[in-house]
Amino acid sequence: MNWKKLTQESQLEEIKSLSFNRPVLIFKHSTRCSVSSMSLDRMLRNWKEGDDEKLVPYYLDLVAFRQVSDRVEEVFGIRHESPQVIIIRDGKATYDNSHFGISYQDLMDQIS
Repeated sequence: MNWKKLTQESQLEEIKSLSFNRPVLIFKHSTRCSVSSMSLDRMLRNWKEGDDEKLVPYYLDLVAFRQVSDRVEEVFGIRHESPQVIIIRDGKATYDNSHFGISYQDLMDQIS
């Protein structure tokens, strides 16, 4: 999986722009949370070759970049949770889920 690291608020404009061509996934991960680690691990184990062509995956480390996470909440109108996945399409959040609701198959169903 070729994550793009989300480390700057300015990248949110890039994400919006990219989402008009291909859905964008933002995975918000807390490096201090075991549930978040399990969700990330499940995502990585299920990720298949070629999925990067279906959507653009971004990884946001919530501990290191909390301000960026706060800005994601403001820009896309999605209440912060951790861990959390958000799909952006046509500049808007079209799907989000958190904790044990994070499912590789659900994400793939959302972009089909």
